[in-house]
Amino acid sequence: MVNLDFAKGRTYAVMGLGKSGAAAARALARAGAAVLAWDDTEAGRSRVVGMPGVELVDLTVRGLGDVDALVLSPGIPHTHPAPHPVAADAKTRDLSIVGDVELLLRALPDRRVVAITGTNGKSTTTALIGHILAEAGLPVQVGGNLGRPALEFEDPGRDGVLVLELSSYQLEITPSLAPTVAILLNITPDHIERHGTFAGYIAAKRRIFSHQSPGSFAVIGVDDEPSHDVAEKLRRDGRRLIEISGQEQVVGGVYADHGVLIDARTGQPKRIVDLERAPALPGIHNAQNAAAAAAACLALGLSSDAIAAAIASFPGLAHRLERVAVTGTVTYVNDSKATNADATARALACYDPIYWIAGGRAKEGGIEPLAPLFGRVKRAYLIGESAGAFVRQIGDACPTVLCRTLDSAVRQAHADAQKDGLRGATVLLSPAAASFDQFPNFEMRGEEFRSLVHDLTGGDGGGIGGGIGEHRRAS
Repeated sequence: MVNLDFAKGRTYAVMGLGKSGAAAARALARAGAAVLAWDDTEAGRSRVVGMPGVELVDLTVRGLGDVDALVLSPGIPHTHPAPHPVAADAKTRDLSIVGDVELLLRALPDRRVVAITGTNGKSTTTALIGHILAEAGLPVQVGGNLGRPALEFEDPGRDGVLVLELSSYQLEITPSLAPTVAILLNITPDHIERHGTFAGYIAAKRRIFSHQSPGSFAVIGVDDEPSHDVAEKLRRDGRRLIEISGQEQVVGGVYADHGVLIDARTGQPKRIVDLERAPALPGIHNAQNAAAAAAACLALGLSSDAIAAAIASFPGLAHRLERVAVTGTVTYVNDSKATNADATARALACYDPIYWIAGGRAKEGGIEPLAPLFGRVKRAYLIGESAGAFVRQIGDACPTVLCRTLDSAVRQAHADAQKDGLRGATVLLSPAAASFDQFPNFEMRGEEFRSLVHDLTGGDGGGIGGGIGEHRRAS
């Protein structure tokens, strides 16, 4: 594990004891720091009970007197809609508020870093970059908002690379971030309650570029207006910029043209790989993810041939367009990670006809933005808190079934799809809603879908999901 030698003899408060918070408390205590830890939930507090060197104490009561810094879980607000009492106490005392990724970067200040953010596609792009680098033989550590907490990383050494997925929440509490390659995939409205306004959300995303050195690279998707505007500002500032697109040619960039990944950085377009060779990366959105990953790895000095071979062998990411089974003419796809309409739009665009399972705890606007894609849906099966609202939003655009539970929806969709026997049919879990009404997280929702499908189809049926787990999601 990474050593936090700089923390020895100092006192840290750790607020929020999910996977990353518990790992931070453990790493700080191991380094010889005094650690005061708290979580507002009993489940969180249980993670550090008996942990050597960690004192479990209610920080909302004790306060942060004689504390050197606050390590805050990204999920805990420190500005909007109102700061958590412990964060407010830290601000009053002018204490540094940081996250676990910040501690990692302070411990390894001279390592190469690839940092990835964006409203959608971060996890797939992060995992794909990690896969390409590993296939090329480079020491690599992958995590952050995806997979392992940052403070469970090993040191990859000076020849290695840290590949970090970073949410807008994490970017706000990682002031030392200066990536070798910083990637912004896209920006669409999300988490407005945490950033106050859409402009505040965009500003949080732009932090990924704030402290890069002149020799670093900024890789930016230009398929949406806010990201395009960020790219234009960086260009005016003289930054080393690689624009990427999943759907149109980009002069001097990396892009997908009719499903073929192209490197046009030198002005002379060169073919990298036909994305038909990458079955785990369907759709235009994954073409953008592949373009971003290729651009980052090219910037790090990898060859196009090495990148092409690794993209073709990428196994995919669990819960993101994960093919769970194929039985007869029907494919079963787990896209539980699609917790908003924009993510689900990307899934609906990949398949036709679709037996669509959707619902949960809806975000603002629900599924109204998906109306142009309802024609691809053979039947929709609605679950969770939003089931009734989603039925009303779909209206007469396609047949709907009010199922309420995932178990009922999967069984009904399976029966209907097998009975209809349509070529290319897909039973698709892509909820367009958060999971918290019925499941602890989207991973558990996806695992339940996978289990139900396997029970109904009699086995794994050819699933191709990747092996990188996920936790505490934000965008």
